[in-house]
Amino acid sequence: MFDSQIEEQVPLAERVRPKSLDDLVGQQHVMGKEGVLRKALEKGTVFSCILYGPPGCGKSSIAELIRKYVNAEFYSFSGALHGANEIKQAMNRAQEMKRYGKQTVIFIDEIHRLSKAQQDLLLSKVEDGTITLIGATTENPSFEVIPPLLSRCRVIFLKPLSNEELIKIMKRALVVDQRVASYGVSVTDEVLQAIAQLSQGDARFALNTLEIAVETAKTTNEKVLDLKTLQTSTSYKPQGYRKEEHYDFASAFIKSLRGSDPDAALYYMARMIESGEDPMFIARRMIILASEDIGLAEPMALLVATSAAQAVEYVGLPECILNLAQAVIYLAAAPKSNSVYLAVEKARKIAKESAAVQVPLFLRNPVTKLMKDSGYGDGYIYPHEAGGFVKRSYMPQELKKIKIYIPKEIGKEVNIKKKLEELWGKEKYSQEEEK
Repeated sequence: MFDSQIEEQVPLAERVRPKSLDDLVGQQHVMGKEGVLRKALEKGTVFSCILYGPPGCGKSSIAELIRKYVNAEFYSFSGALHGANEIKQAMNRAQEMKRYGKQTVIFIDEIHRLSKAQQDLLLSKVEDGTITLIGATTENPSFEVIPPLLSRCRVIFLKPLSNEELIKIMKRALVVDQRVASYGVSVTDEVLQAIAQLSQGDARFALNTLEIAVETAKTTNEKVLDLKTLQTSTSYKPQGYRKEEHYDFASAFIKSLRGSDPDAALYYMARMIESGEDPMFIARRMIILASEDIGLAEPMALLVATSAAQAVEYVGLPECILNLAQAVIYLAAAPKSNSVYLAVEKARKIAKESAAVQVPLFLRNPVTKLMKDSGYGDGYIYPHEAGGFVKRSYMPQELKKIKIYIPKEIGKEVNIKKKLEELWGKEKYSQEEEK
């Protein structure tokens, strides 16, 4: 009786885990016919690796297939639940098994939750082949797994499941799971599509949502699960993304603006907003881009981006999305020049390398009589008393030949280049500085 009650509590996602390599849906790049991991398992072997991917993409299912296909002692731990002592005991056992030529596989789910000291425990045993380590994580292993351990494991990148793959998994579950099949509830393709859309690539969420919806339909004596029943039974799934995806989407957004692709930029902006991103973060990134990637090719870009940031503060969500979108389209369509960025980087580099160089005396302000007698301000010509411009370098003598700002012939920067050439001569702004 007690065992049957426990079995009743096992969710659908656990009950229909793949029993064979052919049952696994998705991750074809590593688990398909030509996948490196599948080929290893078909030979009954496996290598130390970190399975890295979002929730519900198949990490635990792959671990179960490793348990089944590899003739080895298999230990399963959770980085959130198990500590160093339990892992040590498994490694001591692995040392004994090694003497008899028996392989030991240690699977650690949420390996990113282990401390650095706990990860250090695994290092020597992975290195000498005492254990084969399979780690699973939703967090970027570059940041969450210590470098020495990471260098001894192959990182397997797993992808979110597509809607088509999720639907295939759900259809299989409706057939192979005896409990759900016994309910006699028919599920429409429309419902499966809605669940897949809601699940965002998470098979566990999709299956458990499906089970709840089917059970609701059974309770109300409905033979067909429709969208209305689905809506009343479905729990809310947060739309946020993982912390490393924050940087991925921000990078994609900026590169789309820089690449003058308004459609892609608007798409990534919308994805960020729908995932709960602070709209001010998006606005701040556009202000930076306006100077870094557009600059003087379209000086209005900075004003547009700054105005969008102000509008976000004044209006707030959801209406401020319109202000952001207007700025996104403007910046994407604007001509691109990174001359301001290059000039700043060069100026900073030269400043660091010439820290001992002094300001020329003629540019110094003669505040006291002593300063004036020492030559401060000597020879300085006030441009407004000389027609508005004096053709004289203001750089220190040691840096006189260095050119920092090199205007590009893009957008409105063409006019700036033309004006500077009129003032200083074409030789100063039409070629690089002398070496």
